[in-house]
Amino acid sequence: MGTAVTRPATDARERILEASYDLFVKRGVREVGVNEIISAANVAKATFYSHFPSKDDLVLAFFARREQLFTIGYLGAESQRRASEPRDQLLAIFDIFDEWFHAPGFTGCPYIRALLETGPTHPVGAASLIYLNDIRSSVEQAAAAMGLVDPEDFAYCWMVLLQGAVVSGVGIDPDSGKRIRKLGEHLIALHRPAEPTATSTTA
Repeated sequence: MGTAVTRPATDARERILEASYDLFVKRGVREVGVNEIISAANVAKATFYSHFPSKDDLVLAFFARREQLFTIGYLGAESQRRASEPRDQLLAIFDIFDEWFHAPGFTGCPYIRALLETGPTHPVGAASLIYLNDIRSSVEQAAAAMGLVDPEDFAYCWMVLLQGAVVSGVGIDPDSGKRIRKLGEHLIALHRPAEPTATSTTA
């Protein structure tokens, strides 16, 4: 007669994270309930709450994992793989977006969706803003490396393009990545330092 194998607690936590990750990406953090996650992860309710005292705690853990897997592990790494210069790396993001938007099951950005669902003063919405601001800071650093004028302004404008492309890509225009890439090129040009004007001298 065999003996049952009890999985360690860390494994249960991982199952909860894995199950919630897929559900949150597909449907958003508000629509998915704790009971559904518990069922999908095949854990007891007490086990769930021993790892995540509230659903918000789980959402924050999901955000951290999303950043590592997608924002850094895929989007950032892939843009660096495709280009070596900061300008081309920024524009490559829109090429990656185009592939992402056309992928089966594309549902948009979890950070943007969570912010709209909960608002900026809710802990989940506030956390979403932190992750979005981290992206903006990375863009600002790239703008400074490119020698652009007013990197902070450029980064905020660039985020309008990024977020607008994602929102438009959800069912409205899956080609929005290609379209907004053109605006990205114009935005870079607008923030380039002015060329010095030649002055004539008289004898």
